[in-house]
Amino acid sequence: MEQAQKGIEAMQKGNFEEAATIFSKEIEENPNNPINYINFGNLLSAVNDFERALKFFERAIEIDKNVATAYYGAGNVFYNQEQYDKAKDMFEKALKKGLDHADLFFMLGMCMVNIGQIRLALPYFQRSVELNEEDSDARFQYGLCLAQLDLVDEAIVQFEKVININEEHADAFYNLGVAYAFKENSVKAKEMLKKALEIQSDHILASHALKIINENEKD
Repeated sequence: MEQAQKGIEAMQKGNFEEAATIFSKEIEENPNNPINYINFGNLLSAVNDFERALKFFERAIEIDKNVATAYYGAGNVFYNQEQYDKAKDMFEKALKKGLDHADLFFMLGMCMVNIGQIRLALPYFQRSVELNEEDSDARFQYGLCLAQLDLVDEAIVQFEKVININEEHADAFYNLGVAYAFKENSVKAKEMLKKALEIQSDHILASHALKIINENEKD
């Protein structure tokens, strides 16, 4: 286990060859330990070798069909290949096998978004931010879902929490601007849109929205 941890640390530092050497040795010495195959699968995923990565996750599942992180790893492979239905199936299996992690709920939410099931994505993002309140990406996606379901006040709360976590989140400011425009609060809307443009001067959507508000005020 100590060697496996060294391999994981090497992978996190970007020392992929060192990690591969360690994981290969671990598999040779412990060929019936599914974790070794999961570690190697994660390494292959990190270098975008998705086809080989999937085989390692499948091998881990063959050894132990209840190892949740193998399904999660396979789900990530399918997601990165834009096979969102297959990814969703794998993530759901990871959930059934007992994985209760913010990242899993976030990925399930993203799968639902990508297959057009916004309403079904909502509880996954909600659970994700409950498990990790400081995850600005999950909270932003949660806000987007709320906005798309016309739950504008609730969306504003989430976008404001996003910018409390990350003051440079231009898209959160943009969406706050849109939300306030929807509520016919043009002063607040312009303030948020200008902030988005301060952070990202080429934010086309923010620039366009601000232009529309200014034109409407002239009429």
